[in-house]
Amino acid sequence: MFGGRKLLAASIAVAVTLPVLAAETAPADVAFDDLSVTASLTGAPGNPEEGAKVFKNRSLGNCLACHVNADMPNDLFQGNVGPEMNGVAGRWSPEELRAIIVDSKKVFGEQTVMPGFYSLDVGVNVRKDLVGKTILTAQQVEDVVAYLGTLKE
Repeated sequence: MFGGRKLLAASIAVAVTLPVLAAETAPADVAFDDLSVTASLTGAPGNPEEGAKVFKNRSLGNCLACHVNADMPNDLFQGNVGPEMNGVAGRWSPEELRAIIVDSKKVFGEQTVMPGFYSLDVGVNVRKDLVGKTILTAQQVEDVVAYLGTLKE
């Protein structure tokens, strides 16, 4: 009986100390407003350090494949298909950056080669492990938005 009380007390302590997590917005529920996504996908702020990791990770964002980023001079094989990231925070608001990352085709049109990173409509020739899934999680999108917000001139 005493062991049961300990377990109950421990369960209550964990439940009381856990932070309240905001509901994550599903990809189909992301609201675009005049080429912006004003609401956070997670309700939590992004982490710029984690966003930088996602940005340069060749298996996640793989942003360097298309964008030059002077903030990452030691990372090789930076692309020139998309605009350079230097000063991107001065060109786009966080809400606009979020929209571009979530689904660039809704911002730039179907002709853009940039995939929708938080969309189930990611285009043709999708990696088999991503069919029916988003490329990035909602938190990873928020992290990348936070990181891009640090890239000021």
